[in-house]
Amino acid sequence: MEMKPTRDGYGEGLLELGKTNPQVIVLDADLAKSTRTDWFMKEYPHRFFDIGIAEQDMLGTAAGLALAGKIPFVTTYGVFVAGRAWDQIRTTISYAGLNVKIAGAHGGISVGADGATHQALEEITLMRVLPNMTLVVPCDAIETKKATIALANFKGPAYLRFAREATPVFTSESDPFQIGESITLKDGKDLTIIACGPIVFEALTAAKILNQSGISARVINMHTIKPIDKEAILKAAKETGAIVTAEEHQILGGLGGAVAEILVQNHPVPVEMIGIKDTFGESGTPEELAERYGLTANHINIAAQKVLKRKASPQ
Repeated sequence: MEMKPTRDGYGEGLLELGKTNPQVIVLDADLAKSTRTDWFMKEYPHRFFDIGIAEQDMLGTAAGLALAGKIPFVTTYGVFVAGRAWDQIRTTISYAGLNVKIAGAHGGISVGADGATHQALEEITLMRVLPNMTLVVPCDAIETKKATIALANFKGPAYLRFAREATPVFTSESDPFQIGESITLKDGKDLTIIACGPIVFEALTAAKILNQSGISARVINMHTIKPIDKEAILKAAKETGAIVTAEEHQILGGLGGAVAEILVQNHPVPVEMIGIKDTFGESGTPEELAERYGLTANHINIAAQKVLKRKASPQ
C-alpha cells in the first residue's frame, strides 16, 4: 500500500488551486518546507507570503486579504495557529465570518520526536467551539487534496487539519468528497466505528479483525467534524445500536464528544471513545506513540468488544 503524508495532499491541493483560482493566496509562518507550502511558493511566488514566526500577525494579514476579496490559506503547525492565534481566529475571523482558510499541520500524536510542544492534540476542540467555523480532518493524502480544493470554493472561515508522517493512502481519486457529508467505507450491522484523520485506516483494519470473529462493523469516515453529519450518526445508532469513535486527538471535546452530543439528545446508545486521554504527548516514533496512547486497530477492536457487551447488557 502506498504511504504518503497527508501534508503532501495539502501541498498538491494548493498547486491545483494555483492553476485554477487566481484569488488563492498562501501565507506561512516560517515553516514552508515542512507544511509543503514551498511547492506553491516556487510556482506562484507573487501569491505567497512568509510572515515569519508571528502567527497572530499572519491571521490579521489574512483577514485583510479576505476583506479585499482574496482567499487566503494560512498555514503553520496546528499547535501554533490554534493556540497562539486563537484570539485572532475568534474575534477577527470567526466573529466577522471572513473567508479565511486555516491549515493546521502536524495534527496528532504521530508528529514523533518533536514531542509534546509540537503535537497538536487540542485544536479540534478549540476550532469546533467557534461559531461560523467549519472543521475538516481528512483521512489520507488524496482526501486532503480534495478537502483543500473544496475549501477554496466554500465560503466562510474553515480549519483543515493534517499530519506530518506518511500514512496509508486507501481512498481513490474517484471517491466522492463533500464538506459536511461523511463517507461509509464499510457497512455493518453489529456496531459502528466513526473515525477521522489517518486513524480511519486503523478503524478499517479493526473492522477486518472483528469480521474474523463474526462481528459486522460499519466504518464511517467522518472527515468533517463541523458541520458534522448528524443524519449518518443517528442512522448508524439506530441500525447498529453501538458506537466506537476513534481520533488522534484529545477525547475531551473532540470527535467523540461531538458524536456523543448528538446521540444523547436524540438516540442514546453505548459509546466507547478511542483518543488521547487527558494527557500531553511525548517523543517517540509514530508506531511507539500509537501503541502507548491506545490508537491502534487492536485498541479499537478492544473498545468494540467492550461496547458490544454494554449493548447486550444495557443498565
